[in-house]
Amino acid sequence: MAQRIPPRSLNPPKTSFFQSLSLQKTKTLKLKPNSLSVKSLQTQPSSLDALTSSARREEVRSIVQTSLSNCLSETNLHLTVPGLKSKVRGKVRDIYDAGDYLVLVTTDRQSAFDRVLANIPFKGQVLNETSLWWFNQTQHITPNAVVLTPDKNVTIAKKCSVFPVEFVVRGYVTGSTDTSLWTVYEKGDRNYCGNVLSDGMVKNQKLSANILTPTTKAADHDVPVTPKEIVERGLMTQAEYDEASKKALSLFEYGQSVALQNGMILVDTKYEFGKGYDGSILLIDEVHTPDSSRYWIAHSYEERIQSGLEPENVDKEFLRLWFKDHCNPYKDEVLPDAPEELVCELAWRYIFLFETITKSKFEIPGMEEPVHDRITRNVSQALSSL
Repeated sequence: MAQRIPPRSLNPPKTSFFQSLSLQKTKTLKLKPNSLSVKSLQTQPSSLDALTSSARREEVRSIVQTSLSNCLSETNLHLTVPGLKSKVRGKVRDIYDAGDYLVLVTTDRQSAFDRVLANIPFKGQVLNETSLWWFNQTQHITPNAVVLTPDKNVTIAKKCSVFPVEFVVRGYVTGSTDTSLWTVYEKGDRNYCGNVLSDGMVKNQKLSANILTPTTKAADHDVPVTPKEIVERGLMTQAEYDEASKKALSLFEYGQSVALQNGMILVDTKYEFGKGYDGSILLIDEVHTPDSSRYWIAHSYEERIQSGLEPENVDKEFLRLWFKDHCNPYKDEVLPDAPEELVCELAWRYIFLFETITKSKFEIPGMEEPVHDRITRNVSQALSSL
């Protein structure tokens, strides 16, 4: 939740499009019965029905359909809000320097494979509000950098020195990106980021214990790194790494518990931390969003695995899979446009996850005022009160 500046103390009828994705077979062997049981699957089986066929789904998708041309793909608050000094454009967030604070605007840009793939209606609002809910719920585990939330798409945060490490926590052997656990495991890697992995595991299998697989940035992509390398390279001190890693594992365990209570499996996620001016380690960026995390429907998980099917996911994984099937998203200079049906489905799934986890209804914003004008007004008022 802060601009990525080096820490001062650190060294720098027909099967539908979506149904075809849902029925995709895993490229692994079926498992023996009961080998992948999920703890306490006393969840609400209605989650799957609500996801794929419900009045709420049709209502939201109808609104999304009419909003495809109104996505917040770019902001320029440094030109419209007095006092903002500069803009840093991330893959999803636009970050503005406001002196002692940072203004983070979550746009509707959809990223994967270290690049922007599409714009998804209401995605920025969903991510911002999902993160804010989790930031509030996890204060017993760690303090965070949030100061104000003046707009549905905006968070104002404390400035801090960001550790150049992403704390990726995993509970399952899965994924489709180059750094995902299943990708490296399938290639034969049995020691990943300092974690020794046993032979014989299959895709989407639950690990015996959650593991931490940190990454750091190299040019424009993530690079796996071991805890020892993090300290040796001066990215963090041993004490800083120990504290942040403990927080990350505790956050993930808590997130898994909350998710399961609501019929979901929190599969993996990533956390970022920064150091405040007082030396405290703060949780920043985002928490347990469908952008930074994988979620599966718990009720159908074991049955689908036994049938050789991919778990029902409520995140951007099926977007990743579509692009991997239709291009090389890492190497192709120009990518195909994401199908409209996929965009609408992804927008619904993000809203579905928000409503399922928070038990609150997502408020579709009105279109009377242009989004950029609304954000400009709200941020200007908020900054004048700080």
